[in-house]
Amino acid sequence: MSFLKNFESRLEKLIEGGFKSAFKSEVQPVELARKLSREMDAHRAASVSRTYAPNDFTVYLSPADREHFSQFEEGLKRELSLELLEHARKRGYSLLSRPTVTIETDDRLELGLFGIQARLADVPEAEIAELQQPEAGHTMVYNARDLQAPARDLAEPARGAAPRAVLETGDRRFALTPPSTIVGRGSDADIKLDDPNISRTHVQFRVDGVSWTVSDMGSTNGTRLSGRQLTASTELRSGDVIELGNSVLTFVLE
Repeated sequence: MSFLKNFESRLEKLIEGGFKSAFKSEVQPVELARKLSREMDAHRAASVSRTYAPNDFTVYLSPADREHFSQFEEGLKRELSLELLEHARKRGYSLLSRPTVTIETDDRLELGLFGIQARLADVPEAEIAELQQPEAGHTMVYNARDLQAPARDLAEPARGAAPRAVLETGDRRFALTPPSTIVGRGSDADIKLDDPNISRTHVQFRVDGVSWTVSDMGSTNGTRLSGRQLTASTELRSGDVIELGNSVLTFVLE
């Protein structure tokens, strides 16, 4: 992603060329930017006329990781905020205010683990009743040492590995990568399909514990799940058929 390359370039300047030597932490700023963007996608809220993106983010770090970020933490928060702003514009999300990023220490986290809490703040009262949004208030924890491991709720004990899942279409198979995988025709999609009738970022597959869900990302032509229009995040069963544009995908648990 070009915007992440720009982020890393700006960050190098921020810490005066000490990027590699300064980050002895297991947690890397570029991965923070990626996961913040994913949490923005996962916690967007739709009203009748628009899709709102979360505008308040808290990043939780272990004491050791927080120490490594201390010298340029303020600059890092500004850069992460800018990346979220660019991500929202790229996705076409509405923002109630410029995204803010706060960094906190959580003693429950070990070196290399980081948590992210995304929240939609300052929603106008007139919009609250119409919003359709996922359950808020949870802090999702990622492992910088194993970025393929599924995120988990900080309030819950660590769970077993997510079930391996694939998408099948014709003779092609695509592995779904925890914690989430985006399918579309654009360069930002994790799985890219050459189909002019699907959006650049069309659907998102997400795992929570042992369950995979699918949700439409505000695509132009919509998505059908087993013959029905997909209107909300829905849990998947092995064998479910997802239709987007001219593409037909079969969800398979291995």
